[in-house]
Amino acid sequence: MAAKSLQEQLLGAGLVNKKKANKLKAEKLQHKQKVKNGKAAAQDDSERQLELKKQREEKAEKDRQLNLEKQKELEKKAIQGQIRQMIVQNKIIKQNGDIAYHFTDEKKVKKLYVNQAMHDDLTKGRLAIAKLDSGYELIPEPVALKIIERDEQYILVCNSRTERVEDEEDPYADFQIPDDLMW
Repeated sequence: MAAKSLQEQLLGAGLVNKKKANKLKAEKLQHKQKVKNGKAAAQDDSERQLELKKQREEKAEKDRQLNLEKQKELEKKAIQGQIRQMIVQNKIIKQNGDIAYHFTDEKKVKKLYVNQAMHDDLTKGRLAIAKLDSGYELIPEPVALKIIERDEQYILVCNSRTERVEDEEDPYADFQIPDDLMW
């Protein structure tokens, strides 16, 4: 004879009715589910922890990239401020002359009226033309070289520069234009 379960024994003895037995059976199943879910919950928690860790790492990387961009922007503004200060402190007062010195600014030909001494200094490289806001300033060549080290777009004319852009298809490449040519 097979051993009867406790539930069957209690039912047989009349201590428990069928309704109570079913209720106990349901509670037992719930208990098993909770234990099972506890293990599953532990697995879910570990997966959740991994996901949260991944999200924190991604956020940290994104924040680091944003900080690098902000730092670069601040450095750029600091350099622009230094260049502006160098131009303002070292600019040479332009004496309105009757000689037009022609130069290019963003592929447009511009002219600046200077006297003969300034024209000679510009052509020989002792002076340079720097762009400041919407105007142009004359500055000494050593200051222009320091500005070029930081950002060369501010210096429009500095004849001591040895670099010349050579266009391979330029039909007039063999004919050099003298710096002191007046237009």
